Amino acid sequence: MDAMARALMSRPTLLMLDEPSMGLVPLMVEKIFETIRNISAQGVTILLVEQNAKLTLEAAQRGYVLESGASTLSGAANDLLGGDAVQRAYLGA
Repeated sequence: MDAMARALMSRPTLLMLDEPSMGLVPLMVEKIFETIRNISAQGVTILLVEQNAKLTLEAAQRGYVLESGASTLSGAANDLLGGDAVQRAYLGA
């Protein structure tokens, strides 16, 4: 049984993840985010700190952008994903 399965056996209401995709090959990053989406669909609230803005905002309902420890943007994930500021700063548009 993997670590994620063991962690979910107690039926948590909140799961906190810090950079779960750091250092992983792209195929594993996709699997990690697929797992995150599946857990969220089961009703578990997820607090995710992640530098991969695109995948994170695609999986999230709400997002916060932190710069130097301060929240500079917040809102619905879809709004942030489509917003000019996030596009320019984090998604290379």
